Amino acid sequence: MAVVGFIGLGDMGQVIVPRLLEAGHEVRGWNRSPGKSADLEALGMQVAQTPAQASEGADVVLSIVTDGAAVQSVALGEGGIAETLSPEAVYLDMSTISPEVSRSVSQAFAERGLTMLDAPLSGSPVTVRDGKASVMVGGDESAYERVRDVLLAVGPKVSYIGGSGLAVQAKLSINLLLMVEVIAFGEAVALAERGGVDRNVMVQAILDSVAASPVLSYRGPFVLEGNMPDKPLADVPLQQKDMTLVLEQARLLASPAPLAAIANDLMNASRGMGFGHEDFVTAHRAYRRMGGQDA
Repeated sequence: MAVVGFIGLGDMGQVIVPRLLEAGHEVRGWNRSPGKSADLEALGMQVAQTPAQASEGADVVLSIVTDGAAVQSVALGEGGIAETLSPEAVYLDMSTISPEVSRSVSQAFAERGLTMLDAPLSGSPVTVRDGKASVMVGGDESAYERVRDVLLAVGPKVSYIGGSGLAVQAKLSINLLLMVEVIAFGEAVALAERGGVDRNVMVQAILDSVAASPVLSYRGPFVLEGNMPDKPLADVPLQQKDMTLVLEQARLLASPAPLAAIANDLMNASRGMGFGHEDFVTAHRAYRRMGGQDA
């Protein structure tokens, strides 16, 4: 069993840490905002005062934080992971950030004789809790092999994508597909409703059709009356952050991404209509309102 430092005890950390503990790993966790560790402490997690303290003596360090600036801060800032990480240990960042930022952090670690891999997680708190999440890894393959068993405690599907930054590149492409699928679902349901089809009937018809998918199986019912969760799995600003990253990659790589632009516009519309605090499946409500229906 491994000693694991865990940086970031937000929504994803709250479901990942218990899985690591259940697998028998020792976990020391840190979060920028206090007050998120109590439930995890009760399960056996130790609390660290800084990322450096969480990393000291650890075999593996995992982080999952908001954005690239946060990764740079917890990894390379004062009291950061790089201050205490052992050369024999491996740091894996599971955040969804730009490949360029991920590579720059990895390079900074390499210059210190340390190893950093990008290891974004594909899934929501629901899929992690249900043991259905997947983890993609980019960077040194031998380091990946050393930590693969720890990652299997997070999710049953762990795959090596390639060199540094390629796992987050793959994650952004997957998130683009996810966004387009959910937004198209909202558009389809709103169109059917406009034509007189009952919403409940249309949602079930989609879930019974060849267009059904894992993400629609659990997010689709959210659009039914009274089913929108009080706590979103991924709210509108979070998903828009990912689409901003996708559009930046499209610009850098000169690769067309018109559907990413549409998804971004729908998130803007949702925020403008006051739905920004909801799960991003609320795009369905934006389509209804734009079509003259009550949202």
